[in-house]
Amino acid sequence: MSLENEPRLEVRDVPQDPLSAALMPLAPIFAVAFLLVTLFSFYEVVMRYVFNAPTIWVHETTIAMTALCFAFGGAYCLATDRHIRVVLLYDQVSPPTRRRLDIVISLVGAASCALMAWAAWSLAYKAFYMPGGQFRLETSGSAWNPPTPAIVKATLFILLCVMCVQFILQAVRHFRRDPHQDAHHGVPGEGRFDDV
Repeated sequence: MSLENEPRLEVRDVPQDPLSAALMPLAPIFAVAFLLVTLFSFYEVVMRYVFNAPTIWVHETTIAMTALCFAFGGAYCLATDRHIRVVLLYDQVSPPTRRRLDIVISLVGAASCALMAWAAWSLAYKAFYMPGGQFRLETSGSAWNPPTPAIVKATLFILLCVMCVQFILQAVRHFRRDPHQDAHHGVPGEGRFDDV
């Protein structure tokens, strides 16, 4: 019986490599952070408009937490192979052509993340060191003045480096894959890093 006529099953929430598997336990923490952003925002609205006592910490806290969550979201999407694809063309080509496209896309993604990490490095460095080389954390400059800019810039740099490595690991995985195997569909568990 031919497997080509079998319905394709999506592989979801399966780490693609050991680095991705190490990132997976962090996902619930960032999910809770999104919930906290909602709760903090609700608290601010109640304090401001019901009790006329606005906070000095909610706005900056929620912006920083949201930025960190979105940055982690990119790494999580790569970890579970859920990044956006234009399937209109991708699904029309043969599995060997898809494999070649996967390799090229992974290498382009790695190069893009490497360039963004290079740009983020100078921002992160300046957020931790003054021009004279003295250590100091960049703060927001508000009345509360937390070091959230330094934290966000450093985290963004780290996550871009992680995503660059993830893309390289994906390229290797696709390169080693059987040219006739479909990497994004198949039996659950297929394509996991421990199967390669």
